[in-house]
Amino acid sequence: MKITEVRVFRKENADKKLKAFATITFDDCFVVRDIKVIEGNKGLFVAMPSRRMKENCPRCGHGNVLHSKFCNQCGADLEGSGSRKPFDKNDKEGEHKDVAHPITLECREYIQKAVLEAYEKGSAG
Repeated sequence: MKITEVRVFRKENADKKLKAFATITFDDCFVVRDIKVIEGNKGLFVAMPSRRMKENCPRCGHGNVLHSKFCNQCGADLEGSGSRKPFDKNDKEGEHKDVAHPITLECREYIQKAVLEAYEKGSAG
């Protein structure tokens, strides 16, 4: 499997940790969008596309963003339902789930190298 294209879309606001989004194409036939280029404590790294986790309202079943206080559909109190662990604002684990991600370290490094090289070049192709 070969990365045949990398497109980088830089963010305007340069003082934030999120520096850019990237789209990569494998073998001219499979695309992964919304890969993030992030400035960490040890330099730039790549984060795979993810989505916020949801939990269902016990009253109406509507999917609400994890740690919501009230249901967006029916207004039920979600904190008082007793079926969830107490919210700790410092515990971000489990809030987002990867949509796509490499399984091996070798693949992760291959993707990260290609995306960061394209980011450093400043090109969109």
